[in-house]
Amino acid sequence: MSDEAAFISALRAIVSHPGARNLMDDAAVIAPPIGRDLVITHDMIAEGIHFLPDDPPGDVAWKLLAVNLSDLAAKGAKPIGVILGYTLSTPDWDAAFVAGLARALRNFDVVLLGGDTISAPNRCFGLTALGEASPPVPDRRGAKNGDKLWVCGTIGDAGLGLRIAKGEIKGSRRLLKAYRLPMPKLAEGMRLAPHVNAMADVSDGLLIDAGRIAEASGLAVSIDLDSVPLSPESVALGGNDRAARLAAATAGDDYALIFAAPQHADNAIAACAPEAACIGQFSEGNGISLHDNNGAIPLPASTGWLHRN
Repeated sequence: MSDEAAFISALRAIVSHPGARNLMDDAAVIAPPIGRDLVITHDMIAEGIHFLPDDPPGDVAWKLLAVNLSDLAAKGAKPIGVILGYTLSTPDWDAAFVAGLARALRNFDVVLLGGDTISAPNRCFGLTALGEASPPVPDRRGAKNGDKLWVCGTIGDAGLGLRIAKGEIKGSRRLLKAYRLPMPKLAEGMRLAPHVNAMADVSDGLLIDAGRIAEASGLAVSIDLDSVPLSPESVALGGNDRAARLAAATAGDDYALIFAAPQHADNAIAACAPEAACIGQFSEGNGISLHDNNGAIPLPASTGWLHRN
């Protein structure tokens, strides 16, 4: 049996949805949700960029699924299923990936619907996730002048976790897990969606993703750096001063939710996501401005992760 046939055979063991046709066909067939919007997203991860060569294969599978589900969370969508694009590796690595994918699918109650495999010199994986949501589905373009900027989830843990994984520093397993095993906020996204004007997930960095909402909405955004939520583990390891907070706000890979909500929605936000923190406000104009208790803060040279040639 070829490596490709063996890999697909292993995937068949974790397929449960009838629409996947036991991975014996060229396409999956699912009934569209009645009265709901279909939400589709696709993310890729590549070795050396989104994960390290010595990251456990099962954790890579978890992360691939989680980052796509986080995009669904930002739309307030419930996952329907996923389609995998896979670069074949060694048999042991492939088997460990399948085991990790099965664990992640069970954890998030998501089904595998199909996909494709290729041979290539470098490990690079893609996943398409499908979800359903009640309209209107929030996006980045909906923030209004005067809306508050909120974040649901702590910021900066994954950045420190990456440094731990690289061996640059020593720190808690929780921070390492934040980098390797992110937890998309699906339940919170579904609860928050009816009350927000715009929503996204924090994948590339809090500052750059807040700026994207502001730009898409034709507004400016002001952020109080002291209000950005940090975990106790992050503070214990990285500190709580301005430099540490700027590092957290630009690190990325947090998969927290960031959203704009009207001033009158405070009680609804608190009921939907008690851990959410108000960290700023949208106003007329453009761009990002930063401040803390000591005054205005110049924007750092990089506000987050950007793919560059």
